Amino acid sequence: MSLQHGLLEHAAIGVGIASAAADLSVIHKPGCAAAIWRRQVGPGLQSYLDALDPAVFPRARIMLRPDAVHRTVTELCAASGMPDTDERAAWIDDVALLAGQFAVLTKAPYLRLRLEVVTTDACRKFHIDAVTARLICTYRGTGTQYGISTNGAEPSRVFTVTTGMPMILRGTLWPSDPPSGLMHRSPPIEGTDEARFVLVLDPIFDPEEEV
Repeated sequence: MSLQHGLLEHAAIGVGIASAAADLSVIHKPGCAAAIWRRQVGPGLQSYLDALDPAVFPRARIMLRPDAVHRTVTELCAASGMPDTDERAAWIDDVALLAGQFAVLTKAPYLRLRLEVVTTDACRKFHIDAVTARLICTYRGTGTQYGISTNGAEPSRVFTVTTGMPMILRGTLWPSDPPSGLMHRSPPIEGTDEARFVLVLDPIFDPEEEV
């Protein structure tokens, strides 16, 4: 198995590369199993996130309307003790931007928002999520890993999404196109003392079914 790291210069077949948030709409093109926004988080914001004690990162799993994301995440940050700085405000703005764009792309009236601190080998097996689509953005630590599976086998070539780059993946409930074989996983970090900080967004079309 080979690993591809660093800035996103290459991607697996079937992965669309976006140069702006709006370009993530490439996920709707036939044969596109995932889309990655090729960007870099500002050095000030990245330094801020990298220096924080993981204990003060907000943790949440909540269903909400896209227009409530900014206010809700701000409240979560205040409750968790995340320092109130310009960098925190910039990060909250970014989360709200991604949530808004993802809701538009999926036409979802609600979103499930997850903020997680990961220090173990959670979801280390390659898989496809049982959702319509999922947005994952790793704000701190090693990004999501993905590759093309043949006949369900583990990918022979594994790509690592750069920290701060959002990735949208089609799930098993995507309404068109046959499965592409693209699978993903959380990178194995057990025993490394690494603390990843990850945002995950899922579209919710019927809140009553989620209760």
